[in-house]
Amino acid sequence: MPPEELASTLRVLPLRVGIYIPDDLLEDWFAPGTGMDPPSETALAAAEAYGRQFECEFKYYPERREAVLWKWVPAM
Repeated sequence: MPPEELASTLRVLPLRVGIYIPDDLLEDWFAPGTGMDPPSETALAAAEAYGRQFECEFKYYPERREAVLWKWVPAM
């Protein structure tokens, strides 16, 4: 489970600003024990669903071995 500090941050995250989450934390926080090289589809889906709770977009970058959650700007 992600730390409460992440939820607190995502609640007040300004538009167009992102939070970067490395592979090892994706697995630890969203799907422990499912593997992180690469992160499991379960971990990625859970992280994406978590971000949606805070109106955040989600993208995983395998070449950087990290994911990003950010608030999108409508009509931009």
